[in-house]
Amino acid sequence: MKNRCSKVLALVGALALMMGSLTACGDTNTGSSVQGTPAESKVESSAAESKVESSAAESKDAQTTLSGTIQMSGSTSMEKLANALCEAFMEKYPDVTATAEFTGSGAGIEAVLAGTVDIGNSSRNLKEEEKTKGAVENIVAIDGIAVCLDPANTVADLTKQQLIDIYTGKITNWKELGGADEPIVVVGREAGSGTRGAFEELLEVKDACKYANELDSTGAVIAKVASTPGAIGYASLDTIDDSVVAAKMEGVEATAENIKAGTYFLCRPFVMATKGEISEQSELLQAWFDFVMGPEGQEIAANVGLITVE
Repeated sequence: MKNRCSKVLALVGALALMMGSLTACGDTNTGSSVQGTPAESKVESSAAESKVESSAAESKDAQTTLSGTIQMSGSTSMEKLANALCEAFMEKYPDVTATAEFTGSGAGIEAVLAGTVDIGNSSRNLKEEEKTKGAVENIVAIDGIAVCLDPANTVADLTKQQLIDIYTGKITNWKELGGADEPIVVVGREAGSGTRGAFEELLEVKDACKYANELDSTGAVIAKVASTPGAIGYASLDTIDDSVVAAKMEGVEATAENIKAGTYFLCRPFVMATKGEISEQSELLQAWFDFVMGPEGQEIAANVGLITVE
């Protein structure tokens, strides 16, 4: 009897030990399953949030830490583009001041070479002598040159040769082109103007034009043509308004689409020249050109009627 009781007690003890072991294992597994996954998820979520906040902070810092002044001068034809770019850039970078003066392309290139401005705006390609002195040509958009007539003029289309003959004084009356018996008043820009330089180079009439009026701004040319019977002038395509009529050239209208297609021949580059390569400029100027040549800047160029650069 005693031996039997001992065996029973031993069996009960073994069973108790086994149950205890199973319970301990269950607690461990349960603890692992309850505490592990949510904790890991929480850590991963926190890490993702930190990464997003860090990226946002870096982006904000990049904008807020950029500061200083950008000074430009040059082409009057680039006034609309330059002002729009300055406004948008300063809105993006509140600690930056960007300004532009409109003194003519030649004067702008001289100023950047002299170091009195950061950028020289030119509505023509740079000359070799300017490049030799260190000016670098950075094309930021393409512009068309429109030939404008007073609204009463019945001549709506000119050939390239007719335009050459008008500006060199070989044709002096609109009746020679099928229009009214009225003298042609030849209006153009002053010497040193980028628009004049590009126009004369495209027609190959440099130093051969017979101007009745040489005016010092795009707006002055348009106003003169609009108010003068028989007048003809030239101006940047994006500046043409309803006060004048843009003549067709060789049957082709002056539009951005036709310039892109290569069917309208009077077009020229808009250049933001620097003294030295862009990579040699300050961090601020490099950021400016990243903006101007990037999607935001090119959208602005398109919005003011220019052709974007690829």
